[in-house]
Amino acid sequence: MRLTKPLKSAPFHILLALARGDSYGYAIMQSVKEDSDGRIPLRTGSFYRHLQILLESGLVAETHAPDDADARRGTYYRLTSLGRTTLEREARHWERVVGLLRQTPSEES
Repeated sequence: MRLTKPLKSAPFHILLALARGDSYGYAIMQSVKEDSDGRIPLRTGSFYRHLQILLESGLVAETHAPDDADARRGTYYRLTSLGRTTLEREARHWERVVGLLRQTPSEES
């Protein structure tokens, strides 16, 4: 299954967190919270539903934990090359949107 529609906020932020390096579920959730200033409310259930779709779509893959990782942290995930391409496509789209917004005349009071 390949995602061609624009990504929703939560999956976008999950990919963004993994673009910084391999990570495990709780750390990814914390990155999403920080990156979104708390605007993306991910609970464990919704996080893993989004993650499952990203895994099935080939944007994210399970990977081995680093040798020095705490075994209690569970499964680690990594961004695939398709995931990176998708994230870059989304970033270009939002850069374009922000550019259009900046070209829009503002209303003066």
